Formats: sequence, structure tokens, C-alpha cells
Amino acid sequence: MLDIKYIRENPDETEKGVKAKGFEIDIRALLRLDEQNRKLEQEIEKLNGERKKAAAEKNIEKGKKIKTALEKLETEKKPIAEKFDLMMKRLPNLPLSEVPVGKDETENITLREVGKKPDFGFPAKDYIALAENLGWIDTERAGKAVGSRFGYLLKDAVKLEFALVRFAFDTLEKENFIPVIPPVFLKPEAMQGMGYLDHGAEEVYRLEKDDLYLIGTSEQAIGAMRMNEILDLEKPLRYAGFSSCFRREAGSYGKDTKGILRVHQFDKIEMFSFARPEDAKREHELLLSLEEKLMQALKIPYRVLQICTGDLGVQAANKYDIEAWLPGQNQYRETHSTSNDTDFQSRRLNIKYKNEKTGKNELVYTLNGTAFAIGRMIIAIMENYQQKDGSVKIPEILRKYIVL
Repeated sequence: MLDIKYIRENPDETEKGVKAKGFEIDIRALLRLDEQNRKLEQEIEKLNGERKKAAAEKNIEKGKKIKTALEKLETEKKPIAEKFDLMMKRLPNLPLSEVPVGKDETENITLREVGKKPDFGFPAKDYIALAENLGWIDTERAGKAVGSRFGYLLKDAVKLEFALVRFAFDTLEKENFIPVIPPVFLKPEAMQGMGYLDHGAEEVYRLEKDDLYLIGTSEQAIGAMRMNEILDLEKPLRYAGFSSCFRREAGSYGKDTKGILRVHQFDKIEMFSFARPEDAKREHELLLSLEEKLMQALKIPYRVLQICTGDLGVQAANKYDIEAWLPGQNQYRETHSTSNDTDFQSRRLNIKYKNEKTGKNELVYTLNGTAFAIGRMIIAIMENYQQKDGSVKIPEILRKYIVL
């Protein structure tokens, strides 16, 4: 959620940022509601003062008249306040000044390409063809048992998953990340606080009977873990969360529905940081550097993208993606993302820190980044480490974690 004080003082900049992200929200209408709401609040506050005075004077008749007037004002204020609150919640986070302006993913900027693309000397297969030969992935039986966009991981693919998890945690603990396995359910106020229900709610699984949501990333559960708290942030507070994640992927079609690249359930290790505002940019660069460190250790070619305004989404004020080269598909595909969400989530969740300079409790900044989206990393390893006979070598960095 944005700061209404900032919006009042900077309506043009707010409108510009919202439009740059591709959202259509009438900022002037929002400010008119804000003005009406504040005026009614002032009138209600004034009458409450008069009501207390009348009670002290034991003026019952005057007290009754004030009570009637207050009820009328409260009735008038309620729909205005509700509409104002709804509009505020629908506002996306504003992009930082360094974010390039662009309409969608086609205008993202490639910052660098890292690693040499493999030259096999034979036609490269995609991971689906490789999986059929190895028996690592079974989407046909998953379709029979559950439905489309699910898969069974089998044999050495399972060992590969746990090797990736152990490698990621070994790497991140050296950078003071606290390992966490969070709940995969969240209350509505927690999920909304993280900014995932006012836009894109159709992508989130909801258990109506229990009024709970399934998480789409452990970022959501880790951020909500510290709601309504005041943190000690002498240095950034870092978590590395492993969880299963659940997404409807409602608008996705085509070849991606056949394998495990875009599925309804997947496992992921997510980095999450709470930081002071002045530390957030440096923390964001650290998250990106760790993503690159993990990719380089696996020796998988990749490129880094600076995401433009139109592709930032709701929460992010700045965002980088990493796309792995997949030789079997002859294209780059996204494997990692890292975002600086500034105080957008912490304002909703009331997460603050004690500013020693001002002596005040102020909002923290939240940041997140993918360590490994397991399914996609298995795909990248399969396609980059495939052999002529259809087998797949295990990256050297992972061999100590696997008994084959």
C-alpha cells in the first residue's frame, strides 16, 4: 500500500508511476474521496468532543441530538471510507527512478549474458524427451490421479531436488540467512497484506471452508510471519524458505502445459529480507549476486534482465530476472526473479523498525529473490548436461550431495 501523504503531495508523480506500470486508477477521484473522508472524520471528532462535554454537564437532551447527528455522519462516511480503502489497496507500488519505462516484457533490458552455451555435437533434446528416456517425470499418471499441470518426480530427479536444496541452504547460511520451512496456508489478511489478492486473486488457491489461502511462494508466508512487529534491523534480517508452492496459472496455454515448467504445484527455495530503507538497494544487489553465484556454480548459461515498468507487477518497485539457457528449446527461460518491494508490504502488515536517528518506529523495506525454483532448475540441468545416449550428467557442485 502507498503512503496517502505522498499521494496528496505528489499526485502527478503517483499517476505517472501507476500508468507506467500499466494500471488504470483515477488518482484525482481517490484524492476527492480522501478529502471527503477526512472532512467527515473531523466533523465526527468534533461532535464526539461535544458529546463528552454534554455528558460531563449531564445535558441528556443535547447528548441525544449529538448521538443522532453522529449516527448520520457515520452512515454517510462508511461507503466513502470503504471505497477509499478499496482504491488504496488496488494501487500498485510505484517504480523506482532507475527502472526503465516500458509497456511489457518485450521492453525488458538485457544487462548481461553469462556462461558459454553448450555445443554438444549432436541434436539437443528438450527435457520432456529426456525425461521419457530416463523415467524422471511422469505427467501422464499425475493427470490420471490429479489432473493437468501436475507431475510425479521419480528416480534421480528426486535426488537432484534434494541436492539442490542442500546446496542452496549451505550457500545461503554463509550469508546469514535463517533457514525456514513455513506453513503453506495463510489467513486472508496475511495474503492481502503481502499484496496478492487485490490483483491476481484468480491465481491463488483458496480453501473456502477454512477461509485460508495456499501460498504461491514462501515469500508470502515469511513476510506475514513478522506482521505487527517492530524489528531490530542493525543489519538486514534474512530468511531462506523452502516450501511447496501452489498457483493456478490460469492464463497459460500451449506447450508449457505438457511438462513441469509451468505447473500448479512446485517446490522452491526463496530468499527474503527485511531491511532499513537506506540498506535496501544494496540488499537487492546482494540477492541478485547470490542468484548469479548459484547459477555460476552449476555452470548453466544465463542472462540477467532489468525488468521495465510495465512488467514489474503489483508489489515490486524494482526487479531483475535471470533466464537460463535451455539448449533443447533453443531459448532462454526464466528461472529466478528478485524484487525490491520497498515499504509496500510492510505498510499493509504493520512491520516497523526503530530508527535510532529519529527515535521513531518506521516502516521496513521488504525484498525477495529466488534461490532455486526446483522444477525449472531440474529442467535447466537436464538440458545443459544431457549426453548423446540420452543420459544426464550431474553438475560437479552437486555430486557430494548425491549417492547415485
